[in-house]
Amino acid sequence: MPRRLFVPLVLALSVTIVLAAGAVFVLSRRTAPAGAPLRVSGIPAAVTSHEADLMALSPVPSHPAPAFSLVDQRGRTVSLAAFRGRPVVLNFMDPHCVDICPLVAQELRFAEADLTGVAKDTVFLAVNVNPYAHAVSDVASFSRTHLLDSITTWHFLTGPLATLRAVWRAYGVEVHAPSPTADVIHTSVTYFIDPAGHERYVASPIVNHRATGAAFLAADTLRAWGRGIAALATSMARG
Repeated sequence: MPRRLFVPLVLALSVTIVLAAGAVFVLSRRTAPAGAPLRVSGIPAAVTSHEADLMALSPVPSHPAPAFSLVDQRGRTVSLAAFRGRPVVLNFMDPHCVDICPLVAQELRFAEADLTGVAKDTVFLAVNVNPYAHAVSDVASFSRTHLLDSITTWHFLTGPLATLRAVWRAYGVEVHAPSPTADVIHTSVTYFIDPAGHERYVASPIVNHRATGAAFLAADTLRAWGRGIAALATSMARG
């Protein structure tokens, strides 16, 4: 059973997060003037209400992010613990995805370009969710194709399937991949981990589809996501 399950349930003035242990954590929303957007409390002021809403952004109870050690697109062993002292943006992505994952890749590139000062060394991680394409060559190809190697702190992580599954469970990520030729359906979530190694926020990447079925997001939406990611990383870097 996953360690916790994030339930995107909005109840008028609250967002409810159900933990695997059965506890319920409710994030209250501040009361807003008539016509103004509601805003989840606990989000840094540098993140605009528009960005927070777009990202379905919520703070989470601060506790240590589950540890893991995997191999990146360069074949180097990488552990989460190695990035203690730096903000970490963690995603879960399919290297064969042609839907939401390439859009997330664009958002990460925008975010990295927006980073300044103490946040410049923010680490961008993704864990592979494709059980049929988990070779280093798979994550390396995705990184090249979507220009993620231009981010010096980018690591697309993979490894033995049993190890990947353990990471998915630890972070509450569900993966459904019935065959090598079927689409991989997985929980799309972004974790923001502070320099002390504690989870601080979660966001839910989004996607729209054209009539042809092609995935897209408007350029201003992609840039807004990038700004929001960069603002959260900066806030965590400053403590």
